[in-house]
Amino acid sequence: MKLKSLDLKNIKISDEFWSRHVDLVRNVIIPYQWEIMNDRVADAESSHCLENFKIAAGKNSGDFYGAVFQDTDIAKWLEAVGFSLAGNPDEKLEATADEVIDLIADAQCEDGYINTYFTIKEPDKRWSNLCEGHELYTAGHLMEAAAAYYEGTGKRKFLDCMCKFADLICETFGEEEGKIHGYPGHQEVEIGLIKLFRITKERRYLDMAKYFIDIRGVGENYFLKEMKKDGHKRIFPEFADYDTKYSQSHIPVRDQKTAEGHAVRAVYMYCAMADLAYEYQDDSLMEACETLWNNMVSKRMYITGGIGSSGILERFTTDYDLPNEYNYSESCASIGLALFGLRMNQITRDGKYMEEVERALYNTILAGIALDGRSFFYVNPLEVWPDACMPRTSKEHVKPVRQKWFGVACCPPNIARTLASLGQYIYSTQGDTVWVNLFVTSEVQQELESGCIQMKQETRFPNEGKTTIHIENQENVKVSLAVRIPEYAKDPVFYSGSEKIIPDKTEKGYAFFTVDRKEMELTMKFSMEPRLLHANPLVKADTGKVAVMKGPCVYCLEETDNGNNLPGLFLDSGIALKEHFEPDLLGGVTVIRAQGKRLVSDEWKEGELYKECAPKMEDAALTFVPYAYWGNRITGEMLVWVREIL
Repeated sequence: MKLKSLDLKNIKISDEFWSRHVDLVRNVIIPYQWEIMNDRVADAESSHCLENFKIAAGKNSGDFYGAVFQDTDIAKWLEAVGFSLAGNPDEKLEATADEVIDLIADAQCEDGYINTYFTIKEPDKRWSNLCEGHELYTAGHLMEAAAAYYEGTGKRKFLDCMCKFADLICETFGEEEGKIHGYPGHQEVEIGLIKLFRITKERRYLDMAKYFIDIRGVGENYFLKEMKKDGHKRIFPEFADYDTKYSQSHIPVRDQKTAEGHAVRAVYMYCAMADLAYEYQDDSLMEACETLWNNMVSKRMYITGGIGSSGILERFTTDYDLPNEYNYSESCASIGLALFGLRMNQITRDGKYMEEVERALYNTILAGIALDGRSFFYVNPLEVWPDACMPRTSKEHVKPVRQKWFGVACCPPNIARTLASLGQYIYSTQGDTVWVNLFVTSEVQQELESGCIQMKQETRFPNEGKTTIHIENQENVKVSLAVRIPEYAKDPVFYSGSEKIIPDKTEKGYAFFTVDRKEMELTMKFSMEPRLLHANPLVKADTGKVAVMKGPCVYCLEETDNGNNLPGLFLDSGIALKEHFEPDLLGGVTVIRAQGKRLVSDEWKEGELYKECAPKMEDAALTFVPYAYWGNRITGEMLVWVREIL
């Protein structure tokens, strides 16, 4: 049996590090994004998302506005609301969400179809452009939202609407004669169908998801055939010379060995593959998941958990191609990485997957949102020179300042739903065992196979390498606790109260302990000093450079602390790093300081671009802050990988 995440109703987070982000969702992000989707935020990109639904429902008149997948903005917002309501009931917010759900139901066609673009703009073109139309992608996000809202509130209206839509999809697609033998251009509906199956137990939803995965890349490519049809209308000009790797439809999924194409499409597909591998006990599909995971995290992932290095088509390129100053690393892609890693961890019970989930959560995903919750990064580079982030150049996608919103706004509500569901990553359970995956101060009340336990985890992680777990075993039965030992944890030691203890066993990155009395306190301590990391020499962009980390947190230099021309700084790796917690900086962060050199240019005259001369260096003190929080002060340069003095 695979592990299961806790019901969000059963976990309360009160953490020094994470609470400000989780509470921000409820207090700022959800209300702010509601205003955005009602087009009430000045100087922000227009959303028109809710207006599209009003037009589709016949309540207003007008034209569709936005991307073909504009409906997904409100879907992910509703999913975040569902997660939030699970742990923090709010009558006013629930009433607002219910009104949106009523609107979606009013926009639903009689046969169950929901998509405002096609309903308003091209009602006779349904399912005619699976490659670019995003109908199934949009359906998947609506299904995920309906599942989260049902689990958070117990209300079925949205769920019933989406089951009706899922029934239509099952009637429309499949191998039978008369059905469409196609699959999604952007994978996502597979995840939604699986979630509907797990709630409703309707097997046809699971089988439909499996069909979409099994047929992908088999035989003549469906999208290329679609494009040859008379009257085919292109939505995205960049698809004129379509590369089937872009949508992972170049070969059958079980034959894929490398992470290819559009990074978000890829990891969403991998999530579905992992779910289906478990549900059908499909060893070949699971083997493909493991192969693709290993290629992605060992050869195509940034130290921050970013994936998708190319700004053109937001895609993977080739092994070790990890440029820092013009990479893409979309926030949504790291969210998909975390979702894939969570599934793999729960199926295999292997802590190595949670290592990368943690990396993504603490770095790229958090960097995607400002500390005030009102602006966002879509793209997450590891080096920024604001003056060079110019339109119509290789860096035009890089923004040195977070944006209030985007014309294509998939990332902001995706970050909202991720932070609102953080609890699903912290703990897992199966039988009479609780797995502690992340170190987050929190309280849990959980029904296990033999009885109910209460747990409280207390920690100052990631500022300190220590966590204490207090367990109250109400039924006084034997249960087990599995605590993840991170790869970066040096010399981990466990205590029960003040007594040093040894785990019953250590397996796949977890230490297991038996809890056979009414109360037990377990503490794990480990050294987590700042450290320098080098990239594989095949990563040409990072040759001769180092990155600074503490625990899972990547650190960076910012111009506001270190002056300009950050690439002209060199870190002396022979001098120990020093850390200091600064409570008044960025809401309270651990700062890391290093010693090094700065390249100076006072010998260069105006107009001299090249000349024969020895470089002049001066001593410099370097100050590093968490990458997750860069760009929250003044606009300026940022740098993760720093040149090293050996």
